[in-house]
Amino acid sequence: MNLKFFILSLTLCLMWAACRPANCPPDCAGVDLSRIDLRRLDLAGADLRGANLAGANLSGPFQAGLDLSGADLTGANLAGADLSGVNLSQAILYDADLRQANLSGAILAGAQINEATRLDEKWRLVWEIVNETAQGRDLSGVDLSGANLWGGNLIEADLSDADLSWANLSRANLTRANLSGAKLLWADLRGATLTGAILTDVDARGVWLSGANLNETHLEGVWLSGAIMPDGTRHQ
Repeated sequence: MNLKFFILSLTLCLMWAACRPANCPPDCAGVDLSRIDLRRLDLAGADLRGANLAGANLSGPFQAGLDLSGADLTGANLAGADLSGVNLSQAILYDADLRQANLSGAILAGAQINEATRLDEKWRLVWEIVNETAQGRDLSGVDLSGANLWGGNLIEADLSDADLSWANLSRANLTRANLSGAKLLWADLRGATLTGAILTDVDARGVWLSGANLNETHLEGVWLSGAIMPDGTRHQ
């Protein structure tokens, strides 16, 4: 290891250890953790709301369950991180590296990215859906499994043959959307609007439809084994 780099890293670590609040983690809201290597720190479930994590290293598989809402992650290394279920709303991800990160269930609504943000194609698409609009968009055959699309505007979107297994589509607007041939295994559609949507030949085993609007929805050939229906009953 380069001696200068080692000395710099050691200095930063000592400075952080001396200055950080005694209860961080888990309570790190608003704390300055910029340019710190956090890979060996147990951050499970930590509150990092509004924290300064610019240039920090959070790469690796052990970061699930964090609250990073409003955090500054400019230039941060999150490559390969387990960010499943992480709250990234209003987080700044400019120039951040999220390649091969697991963003299943992560909240990306309101997250700020730029062209230099390194984000796998799947999760960049999810970001576009929840932050822009997917109304009328051709999403046929895409992999959106595990995506958090809560409240997304998918009116008249073409989702035919798309994989939406385990996706969170709660409160989403799927009015007149084409979901023919799609996979909806264990997807969350609670409170979703499916008025006039096409759900023919869909594998929807275990899907949650509590409170969903299925008015004029086409449900021919749908596999609903174990599904929770709009009235709360379980389909056999």
